[in-house]
Amino acid sequence: MADRPSGDQDPGEYGWLYGKGRGKAGGRSSGKAHRNDDPEPTRVLPTSPRPSQGPHTDHSPRGASQEPERPRPRGAGVPPRPARPAPSLPPRRRRHRVRNTVLAVIALWVVFLIAVPLWAWAQVDKVDADPSGARPADQPGTNFLLVGSDSRKGLTKKEQKTLGVGGVGDVGQRTDTIMLLHTGSGPNVLLSIPRDSIVPIPGHSPTKINAAFAYGGPQLLVKTIEQDTGLHIDHYVEVGFGGFVNAVDAVGGVTICPHSNLNDRRSNLHVKKGCQEVDGITALAFSRDRHSFRRLGDVQRAANQRKVVAAVGHKVKSPLTFLNPVRYFRLNQAAATSLRVSKGTGPLAMAQFALAMANGGKTCTMPIADLAVHWDRTRALALIKLLKEDRSSDIKHNLCTKSGLPR
Repeated sequence: MADRPSGDQDPGEYGWLYGKGRGKAGGRSSGKAHRNDDPEPTRVLPTSPRPSQGPHTDHSPRGASQEPERPRPRGAGVPPRPARPAPSLPPRRRRHRVRNTVLAVIALWVVFLIAVPLWAWAQVDKVDADPSGARPADQPGTNFLLVGSDSRKGLTKKEQKTLGVGGVGDVGQRTDTIMLLHTGSGPNVLLSIPRDSIVPIPGHSPTKINAAFAYGGPQLLVKTIEQDTGLHIDHYVEVGFGGFVNAVDAVGGVTICPHSNLNDRRSNLHVKKGCQEVDGITALAFSRDRHSFRRLGDVQRAANQRKVVAAVGHKVKSPLTFLNPVRYFRLNQAAATSLRVSKGTGPLAMAQFALAMANGGKTCTMPIADLAVHWDRTRALALIKLLKEDRSSDIKHNLCTKSGLPR
């Protein structure tokens, strides 16, 4: 670039560059228009407005479409975001949730296991079985008197007809089953007392022991046994026909193993020899049958009753009883509809009774001298003495036999 002219130079020569006129006198421009012969007039370049200085100027070619641009919908042209997976719980929180669910289920199940027996217990009939007058003193261990009555309570009319036991009221006054259950420090002992046992009955002549139940119900039966044995009866439990049938059905039946074909029209029993699963109706008929056993008769019937009771007890203590709500409820329902217990017997005593029946132990028949049926006083007194002293571990085989007869 040329240097700015000094003071002695003609400003007109460079005036076009600095906006000066080319007048002869120098100095300021005379205001006249530039002559056409100016070597190079000043150029003015068009300027573009800044966005902030005014509206946008359309520079599209003339004749082009002037249609305004439509606004884009929000998100148009933007690829959708991938769906985020559902947030998962941290492992620790997940474990806590599983644990809390399991604990809640267990708590509900425990409530069910407790509530059902309490409900059943509220339905059980209570009877005054304590006899009047002098009684044996309390003894170590606990003695339960278990009686199977001919009560039809809990049986339908069809079941009564099948069993051949129709025509009697709900509460019977006869018994085919009399058992004494002793629990204590040693093995449990389930002792059958044959219903045809000839014993003295208070206020009556000596006769079959089941007559005491017919004459005076539970009180006279308890008094007769306490007088004849010297054992103190702590609790009385009576099971009717219906309860027996329902208990067997509740555990899904039991196995019986007769050694010969059995056909008894009185109990409507018809089974072939060999082991087989039977329902409650057949199990009860099997427990009542004595006519199929010509030699042992009532003694064999008592042994069969213990087998069925033991089979039911074995199934009751199975874990399936407490894991299957239907089975558990039906067992308690059977007790609710068909049990009668002494007024002094509470839920804890009944739990002790059920546990002892389920666990088993020694099973015997009262020692007898003959099939008439008279007790063998020597052997019977020896057995009873051990029970009084709660020394069931010392009971020898000659005192505890299935038939009651000596070995």
